[in-house]
Amino acid sequence: MPAESWTSVAGLRALSLKAWNSGALLRELLEPSGAYPRRRPLKRPTAAALLSDYAAAQRWAAELFAGAGAYELETAEVGRRTVGSNRIPAAAVFETVEDEIAFVGKSREAARFRELASQLGELDPQLLSWAARRPLKLLELGSDALTAARVAIWLQDNPEPGIYVRQLGLPGVHTKFIERHRQVIDQLLAALRSGSNGGELDVIAEASLEVAEPDMAGSDAGLENSAGRTPAARYARRHGFLHPPELVRFRILDPSIPALGGARDITVTAEAFSALQLPVHTVIATENQVNFLALPERPGTLALYGAGYGFSSLRDAAWLRDCEVLYWGDIDTHGFRILDQLRAAHPHVESVLMDEETLLAHREAWTAEPSPSRAALTRLTAEESMLYEALGNDTYGSAVRLEQELINWEWALDRFRPAG
Repeated sequence: MPAESWTSVAGLRALSLKAWNSGALLRELLEPSGAYPRRRPLKRPTAAALLSDYAAAQRWAAELFAGAGAYELETAEVGRRTVGSNRIPAAAVFETVEDEIAFVGKSREAARFRELASQLGELDPQLLSWAARRPLKLLELGSDALTAARVAIWLQDNPEPGIYVRQLGLPGVHTKFIERHRQVIDQLLAALRSGSNGGELDVIAEASLEVAEPDMAGSDAGLENSAGRTPAARYARRHGFLHPPELVRFRILDPSIPALGGARDITVTAEAFSALQLPVHTVIATENQVNFLALPERPGTLALYGAGYGFSSLRDAAWLRDCEVLYWGDIDTHGFRILDQLRAAHPHVESVLMDEETLLAHREAWTAEPSPSRAALTRLTAEESMLYEALGNDTYGSAVRLEQELINWEWALDRFRPAG
């Protein structure tokens, strides 16, 4: 065995640091496993190595003996028949977990962990099970973990509060705190409710899905990712909090349709939008605000303003099924993904200005899409699918996109003028 493979002090420290980084050393402070005294075997020189490079073996052993303090060394006899009997380090033994923590220079962090865990236990002993499973998270959060625990305890005592998060009277708790720490709060709440790992994992899985939803390939999650239906709003609703209503902004493009004393640019709740009874036969949905504002007068038409994956208001508006619905998005992979998700609610939605002809006619306006979607889209037409795949495969160039606001306005108007 070559000298470089022998366990050095640095190598021994790396083993202990790995145990620290896994949370095992901190966990041992709360839930002793009986692993200490812990014996860590050392890779060491063989008799042949002593014969071939005795000086290197001496230096290796001297370094380990010099580093002893946090650990003790066990020795073994080697080389009696070759170079004579030699006792060399065979294993490092850490008498306590505190000794091993000191060896990796983490005593201060361990003391802080003990303090935080003790404070959690004072709030409720059940919370210690969470601390033992996620000791490094407790250290990372610091006092925020205690605040999150107070929220969890409050939720345990108030399962259907019927107030806004803003109205919580807990010190240091505000809406942004809940949004940042909702997953940890759920984990702590699960520990309070069940004291078992299984119950907690169910909640963790749900919270993780909330975080991932806006980018879930091939799902309808995007339709839920708008004001009032964000992960934070769903979290508030799940725990019985009130949440602000989803708002929908639209313009009536037909001046002959009376609405609110002549108002044309109107914002209502999604609930009110779903119950609208307007004499319109066409709805133009666009993501870009300037395009939304610039669309000209058009008989029997309403313009709807969304924002990326923000068209969830369409899901509950059953009256749209009797309308022609046109979707104008960016010519890029996410534009087609939004279109695909819109069709999950209203299969009759048609795309406009999202075709190869428009793309190729505006080469000078092409930009690069930062992170193209790779989702499998099943609700596109054959032509839309070909363009989506061509964009994803870099057929026209690397991550080509044409943003809707960069399309020549006269070109756009030609597509929106009513027949005749």
